[in-house]
Amino acid sequence: QVQLAESGGGLVQAGGSLRLSCAASGRTSDSYAMGWFRQAPGKEREFVVAIDWSGGSTGFADSVKGRFTISRDNAKNTLYLQMNSLKPEDTAVYYCAAAFSTDRLRSHRYAYRGQGTQVTVSS
Repeated sequence: QVQLAESGGGLVQAGGSLRLSCAASGRTSDSYAMGWFRQAPGKEREFVVAIDWSGGSTGFADSVKGRFTISRDNAKNTLYLQMNSLKPEDTAVYYCAAAFSTDRLRSHRYAYRGQGTQVTVSS
C-alpha cells in the first residue's frame, strides 16, 4: 500500500503561483509513475500532468502547458507541481495519483490517489 498526501493548496489571485507537494509513504520502493489530476465543482475529472519514475517523460494537458511544471524527488518520496500564471479556470481540487505507467494516469487508472488539496484562483 502507498499513501499519498497533498499539500500547498490555497487562495491566490489570477497571475499568481502555487507549488503543490505530494508526499508518499508506505510501499514507496515500487517504481510508480505519478501525476496530478483535478476536479472542479460540476465538472469531470481532468488529467493535468504525469511523470514517470525516472522523471524522463511527462505529459501535460493542453490547458496547462507552458504554465505548470511537474517534478519528483524520489529520495524524498515527494512529487511537486509548480503552477504559474494561474487562471480562475484552474480552480479545482487537485489530487496526486500513482500508477504503473503515465498512460494509466492519463486514463485515470490509478493504483493510489490522495485526498486532494483545494486551489482557488480569484479574478
